[in-house]
Amino acid sequence: MNTSYDIIIIGAGVTGCAVARELSKFNCRVLVIEKDEDVCCGTSKANSGIVHAGYDAKPGTLKAKMNIRGNDLMTDLCSDLDIPFKRIGSLVVCTDESQRSGIEELYQRGLANGVPDMKILSREEVIELEPNISDSIVCALYAPTAGIICPFRLNIALAECACQNGVDFVFDSPVLSVQPSDSGFTIETSITTYECSAVINAAGCHSDEIHNMVSSEKLHITPRRGDYVLLDRSCSGFVNHVIFPQPTALGKGILVTPTVHGNILAGPTAIENYSKDEAPVTAEGIDKVMAGAMKNVTGLPIKQVITGFSGLRAHEDGGEFILEEVSDCPGFFDCAGIESPGLTACPAIGEYMASLVSAKLGLSLKSSWYGTCRDVVKPFELPDAERDALISAHPEYGRIICRCETITEGEIIDAIRRPLGARSLDGVKRRTRAGMGRCQGGFCSPRVMEILSRELGTPLDKLTKSGGSSKIVTGRTKDES
Repeated sequence: MNTSYDIIIIGAGVTGCAVARELSKFNCRVLVIEKDEDVCCGTSKANSGIVHAGYDAKPGTLKAKMNIRGNDLMTDLCSDLDIPFKRIGSLVVCTDESQRSGIEELYQRGLANGVPDMKILSREEVIELEPNISDSIVCALYAPTAGIICPFRLNIALAECACQNGVDFVFDSPVLSVQPSDSGFTIETSITTYECSAVINAAGCHSDEIHNMVSSEKLHITPRRGDYVLLDRSCSGFVNHVIFPQPTALGKGILVTPTVHGNILAGPTAIENYSKDEAPVTAEGIDKVMAGAMKNVTGLPIKQVITGFSGLRAHEDGGEFILEEVSDCPGFFDCAGIESPGLTACPAIGEYMASLVSAKLGLSLKSSWYGTCRDVVKPFELPDAERDALISAHPEYGRIICRCETITEGEIIDAIRRPLGARSLDGVKRRTRAGMGRCQGGFCSPRVMEILSRELGTPLDKLTKSGGSSKIVTGRTKDES
């Protein structure tokens, strides 16, 4: 791999990969540097999976503009990249008559931002749409353009598309320093040193640290932990829209929503976190999720919770997206403070940042570019005749490894062999859903590990759950004889 590039992007989350895909349209050499073992290892791996309509952000802000544009782009993007996406609409519910004016305020803000087709629904209209809504319901803001998406697939597909168009990726490479140089910048990582003409800082919760290496105008990011609970797919249909409470200064509040895969998700909390990397699930956090969710719905089937998880959001002190060239460091561009609605906004952020950087460097568009890619083949989503033909030609697609999610050996092999393929249990999980079902990998993990070991030529005791020191097997209990 070269060590000299036109552009280096720091961070392989959904923002960095969206920027990489857009820049892959231009004649330039691009590298994405990621400190973890895979794409989608930070904020992008643990969020609500919501495509927001755009009524939350203050009119005129970058958050508002990128939210609306990102929402507009999402349908075509998901079609091109084979990403599960459903526009199911959202409801912001009011359960206290004294707070009805807040719904009207959100409605007016949505109008100012350009959100289409919103309505304020009466109590009766909300109950008709959502029979399990709180008995205290007064009214709700309905926004039909909101939707749900697979956040893992979005991040991975953006990266795969960038890769197939010539973008390089390096993993397990924390950035140690960024220094201006005669040619642009010198970036030192834990592995090697790179030179480039421009830097794009998409480092999530660490974006302030990267920015502060080059600028006297300091940034400060506060990591906010969000706790979630996931309910089994047997709860499908409990709610049919994204159910939000009225927002507070800490965010959009604890929602209840379907997922694109048929589960029910509740969360997140908003708790300031001690670490920018570790987000431990706590009993306190889960209790807050359950209490918050049950304020807006009745009869939440809590006995069907199959897992809890948490993630971090990168909150910048000003509460705004920072998308710009740094004033005292030409050629260094920030994508910082990307919290909600960052997932929704990522296509627009990619488009916007690529326009800034390409203009700065005077880049020209390629004569050909491939903007589509396909997900892992899922045999049990195929018509019977196609599935039978696939299994006849490739028997591994008939061998079920994960019974909860009906994931086959063929899908796992595909996830490992494809561009930027899986190297860990979590990498396989995010690409195929093996281990995401009711037993949470209790039965399939050993078989997934065997396939990873075989395909990668890696001993079992070297495989990890999620890179780094997260080894699963540490040795044998007895010698083979």
